[in-house]
Amino acid sequence: MLKKAKQLASQEFSRLSGREIKAEDCFVVWFSKTLQNWKALVSTNAITSSEPCGNYAEITHNGDKKETYVDVYAKVSNRAIKD
Repeated sequence: MLKKAKQLASQEFSRLSGREIKAEDCFVVWFSKTLQNWKALVSTNAITSSEPCGNYAEITHNGDKKETYVDVYAKVSNRAIKD
């Protein structure tokens, strides 16, 4: 599952950036599995946050339909909020 998530993310990052992003250039930030369904959040440092193609992928597997969905996002903001 983790290998598939990184592979699918790298394919989508490559398609959107116009250059090869290898699966080994990707890392899983978060993963969860419930019954036959799973979700992984995958990122890469091979794409900078200033590039328009995005560097953060959400991979969702629907085990009932045997389908996997890939959504790609770009970081828009990162700020610290004091408690």
